[in-house]
Amino acid sequence: MYSGYSNAGSFIEVKDIRKTFRVAKRRKGIGAAVLSLFTREYQEIRALDGISFSLEKGEIAGFIGPNGAGKSTAIKIMSGILVPDSGDCAVLGMCPWKVRKKYVRSIGVVFGQRTQLWWDVPVQDSFDLLGDIYKADERRFRENLRELSEILELGPLLRTPLRQLSLGQRMRCEIAASLLHDPEVLFLDEPTIGLDAVSKLAVRSIIARLNRERNITVILTSHDMDDIEALTDRILLIGKGRLLYDGELSKLRSRYDRLRRLELSYEAPGIPGQLPEPEGTVLVSCKENHAVWEVDTAVLSVRNALRILGETLSITDMSAGSRPVEEIIASLYQEGNL
Repeated sequence: MYSGYSNAGSFIEVKDIRKTFRVAKRRKGIGAAVLSLFTREYQEIRALDGISFSLEKGEIAGFIGPNGAGKSTAIKIMSGILVPDSGDCAVLGMCPWKVRKKYVRSIGVVFGQRTQLWWDVPVQDSFDLLGDIYKADERRFRENLRELSEILELGPLLRTPLRQLSLGQRMRCEIAASLLHDPEVLFLDEPTIGLDAVSKLAVRSIIARLNRERNITVILTSHDMDDIEALTDRILLIGKGRLLYDGELSKLRSRYDRLRRLELSYEAPGIPGQLPEPEGTVLVSCKENHAVWEVDTAVLSVRNALRILGETLSITDMSAGSRPVEEIIASLYQEGNL
């Protein structure tokens, strides 16, 4: 596992965390279901297998990996919800699960598929109750509520029961709820799941602004690589409970991706399926007078590929760039058999 970071004196330190879950096996059929009432078979699932990393104050780190990789388990351990089997974790100098009552006053948590607000009461009432739970200073609580209401455009929503809000509106309220008590660390687990494009852009903008203005440390998990690219410079790639990569997104591209995309528009005669395919290139797609090649820069430079293709095609427009980051990540998953 590559890491370009030191953990000396870090704001968040995770060292060799391991977590295993014991899950009952279920067999098909009524007979098997009855038998399971008397005897059960179990299997152990290793969610985390000794991960270690550190974060500095004010960083936004993207925690990415396939389903079942261990991302949410790691978030729950760092937020004090779960206790690991072994290993150490310190956030703001505190062990999350040992001093939980004191610790939770310093963190905010948003789970995209779960709510911390009450379903049938107005959002304002939920906020007031959370203020009492966190024993927040009344003056500071009101200042935060006023500022967050402005940033998140919550004014019309505060007197509305949560169940009557859209998913995007609820997510804005969840983010506000996690920040009312002035946390120093914000854990976001799939905060944009299910949101439409406009709501996603709004949530990303809000997270970036709060990080910039309040210097909040953010750990973000998401399957939406647009979220990761928009918000983070550093990613932690996890698979089968192991940390596979810890570093800058740009370095991940340069280290693992030698393929480039070359898109050309050209005049006839370009016949789909009969376009040139120089050594070191693969024709990915072609439609009418537009085609895309994938160029292996270890074999052929983009410049030379363009020169060779220009000998047989009358090119009218072109663009070149890296593959989408999700394709690079998918390739790493396949190489690691994740």
